[in-house]
This record gives sequence, C-alpha cells and structure tokens, in this order.
Amino acid sequence: MRVLMTGWFSFLNGEATAGDVLALAAVRDRLDADGVACDTAWSPVFRPGALTLDDADPGDYTHVVFACGPLHGPDIAALHERFAHCRRIAVGVSVLDPDDPAAAGFHTILARDGLDGVRPDLATVPPIASVPVVGVVLSLGQGEYGARRRHEDVADRITGWLAEIDCARLPMDTRLDSADWRLPATAGQLVAALARLDVVVTTRLHGLVLGLRAGTPVLAVDPVADGGKVTAQAAALGWPAVLSAADVLAPGGADRLADLWAWCLSGRGQTAARIFSPAPNPLLPALDDALRSQS
Repeated sequence: MRVLMTGWFSFLNGEATAGDVLALAAVRDRLDADGVACDTAWSPVFRPGALTLDDADPGDYTHVVFACGPLHGPDIAALHERFAHCRRIAVGVSVLDPDDPAAAGFHTILARDGLDGVRPDLATVPPIASVPVVGVVLSLGQGEYGARRRHEDVADRITGWLAEIDCARLPMDTRLDSADWRLPATAGQLVAALARLDVVVTTRLHGLVLGLRAGTPVLAVDPVADGGKVTAQAAALGWPAVLSAADVLAPGGADRLADLWAWCLSGRGQTAARIFSPAPNPLLPALDDALRSQS
C-alpha cells in the first residue's frame, strides 16, 4: 500500500491555509502510526521543488487521500480520471453536492459537514508547537534624513531575515486611524496589542518607546547611517538591544540580528523589558521653566 496525499494545497494556483496544513499533519501522523507509506503533492506556488500532482506517477500509488476543503470543481474531478485505478478517499471535507463529479468520484467520503452529520475539522487534531509572536514596526519614510537614509535596505534585510525564522509575524504601525479597522484608533489600543507580543522588531522611534512602555522586549534597528533618533532614544532610555544600519547591512548582519533576537526572547531580555522604567523625563520640568521664563 502506498498513499498519495492531496488537497487544495496541491493545485497549481492554490494557497495552503493553516487549516489545510494541520489537517494534512493529522492524516500523515495517523498513516505514519499505521506504517503506511505516504507522499504529499504540493502546489509548486506554495512549496517550490516539492512533489507536485503533475510529477506524481499514478502507477506508484494504491490510494489517494484528499484532506480538507470543499469537494467541488474540475480540478478534483480530474483526480478521479488520472488516478482511476487507485482507491480514493476524502477526509475532513465539506460536501456541497454529493452528485457533483468532484464528490461522486470518491469511493469513501468522511465529511466534516454536508453529508451525514457534522464532525470536528481535522485541524483540531495535531499538537502545535509554540512559537514567538513578533510585532514588526518598520519605517520607510523620514525623507528629512536625505542621503543618510538606509530605510529600504534595512527593511529588506530585516524582513528577509524574519522570513527564515519560525515565528508568528504581525505587521504593525504606530499610525492611528479611527476610520480604518486594521489600525488602532487610540494609543491605548496600540500599547495593549504590543503588550501581548513576545518581542517587537522595529526601525521606528515609537516602535521602541511604546514596545518598552508595554513591557515587551524590543529589537531596534536604526535605519539612518551614522545613527539617528532611534539610536539616540535607545541611549536615552538605557535599552541595549539596538543595532545600527551598518551593523545590519554588513556581512554577518543576520548573525547580529539573531544574537539580539535570542537575548530579547531569553529570560534576561523578558525581565529587562518587564521591569523597564525610564528615568524621570526632564523635558516636562524644562517646559515649565520655559513657560515661566521672561527672557
């Protein structure tokens, strides 16, 4: 017996959702436990270089298992023609119309809904390893720095590095907008979101300041050559996890990012952020003095 695993994640223009991948993991874990050999066909868009349906030789398989998604459309119907000699099973699927050729071609359908009652989705089955949640607050503006700007290059290096890390990345913005539900409408809303993260990665001054105010460790990168306001604010606050644009863009920049990332996620970094309390701000007393001054 040899099984080919397929699903919506197998089709050329398909996107693999988290639910697809978790359902696949549940089925693969069961097949592995039963000692059943199994290959998975992926969309080349989602996983370049992996086995695709076009590459899979029908003669190599005795069974096709389709996991997750709705049984609908010509792509699924075509599976029944190409793998006609295989026993075809659909599991954890939605059945919109049992007479649809996409559904009718399966020998067995173990549906989550739409056929013979409802069952929990397979994405509820496999355990999921915990990963850090990172808020990413980047600046691509600040034209006032002129030729010293390294914003785009620094952002590219940071995002390329983050893409290789197993973490949950949340793009965030310090901009407030009461008309756009995707953005915080108040500073309190933003700070509340920052407080629920494991780490903030930022090139913005207020990404640094508000992350620390929320008690979350911040990996700050100054995108201005020779240092700008991010470096200055890190010094004013006494926060050590800051890199220059040159640090990040030089060979070995990814290692420098990784070192500070590890510190931010360590007990020392988490404690440093949690107990962070800046010295009394001298700007407000100075403002009082300026208002009272007659000169």
